[in-house]
Parts: sequence; structure tokens; C-alpha cells
Amino acid sequence: MLDILRDNWVLLLIGQYPNGPLGGLAMTLILAVSAIAAAFVLGTLIALARTSGIALLYWPATALVYVVRGLPPVMAVFWAYFALPALTGQAIPGFWTLLVALILYESTYLSEIIRAGIQSLPKGQVEAAKALGFGYGRITRDIVLPQVYHTMLPSMVSQFVSTIKETSLGYIIAVQELTFAANQINSQLLTRPFEVFLILAAIYFLVCFTLTSAARFLERRVARQRNAPALKVQPA
Repeated sequence: MLDILRDNWVLLLIGQYPNGPLGGLAMTLILAVSAIAAAFVLGTLIALARTSGIALLYWPATALVYVVRGLPPVMAVFWAYFALPALTGQAIPGFWTLLVALILYESTYLSEIIRAGIQSLPKGQVEAAKALGFGYGRITRDIVLPQVYHTMLPSMVSQFVSTIKETSLGYIIAVQELTFAANQINSQLLTRPFEVFLILAAIYFLVCFTLTSAARFLERRVARQRNAPALKVQPA
């Protein structure tokens, strides 16, 4: 098994780059980071729509969340694969197809994380801000979202881990990510699939375990800060 890793570590890490397209683990991480960053923005907008109390925003956002979350991620990939060319009238590269699918899918999950954070905040903070003359935009930007992002950070890291694993769906549309690279190696060797995919599983495990450990650390840190006693100010 070590000889497979020794002979193919470059392909697993960066694909055929620089003599060909970038792939392997590098492509997996690029896809995951890009998807989670864009999904974070879209998820925030969906969460704000669902907590706005405006029916015109609430119902479409709610329908999107329930429909997308009720489907397996592979369906989002197939939707993007067939729908994007039909909408644009031209072929869409697999990278962008997978990226759009991941953004759509992950944004609905992140929106629920952010919405839960918004609803967990004490109502008195918003009421006090309104009493001081703050508008909705300023309350959301300066008071609500900073606290939500801080509190929900461990859950967001956990969702990033899920996104990394979901990039493996790119294999079915020939995106040259980590799973695709492993299958290329398996096609060359033919007789050692168990070892090849054991190496693949080990790489995913190491990356995801590291990020999961970071999420647990952040969760403990946030819990300590939340439970820390408030400082008592002594009168002069």
C-alpha cells in the first residue's frame, strides 16, 4: 500500500498539475472552501428572510429550505448538471456545476444554523436597540449577526466538514477532485482497489478529523465564554 502512495501522492494531492488540470485534494479543498463561503452569504440571506416576518420573503425561503433539505445531495448535483446548460444555452464545466450544486445545498443547512442562532438571542437586545433609534439594517449588522456568527461557529465548521465529503460527488460528473484521482489510480493498477480506496478513506478521515477536532475546540471555547461570569464594576 505504501508503494501506491509513494508512486501516486502527487496525483492524489494536486492531480495532473502543472502538466494538466489541477485536481486531487487541492481541488477538493478549493471546491469546499468556495462553496461554503458562497453558501455562508446565501444562507445568511435565507435565514434573514425566514426571520423577517414578511410573508413575501418568508414563504419562498421556507419552501426552498424544505425542498432542498428533503433531497439527497446527489440530486442537487444532477439538477445543476442538467438545468444549468438548459438555462444558459451552453455547456457548463463540471467544476462550476458541482460548485453551484454545493452552494445551493449547503446554503439551506447554513441558513437553519444561522436562523437558530438569531432566534436564540435575547429579545431585549433588539428592543433596546430599537429604543435607541437603530434601524433594522444596523441592528442586524452590528448586534444580531456578530453574535450569531460567534455562537454558531462550531456548527459552521462541522458543516464545512460535510461539504468536503460531499465534493466526492464530483466524481459522477468527471470533476477531478480527490475521489476522481483515486479512481484514476485504481484504473491503472486494476488489481488493488482495496488498497487504493483505503488510502482515499484515510485521507478523508485525516482532513475531516482535524476539522472536527477544531470544531469541538471552538465549541468548548464558545461555551466557556458564554458561561463566564460578568465583570463587576466597582463604584468610584
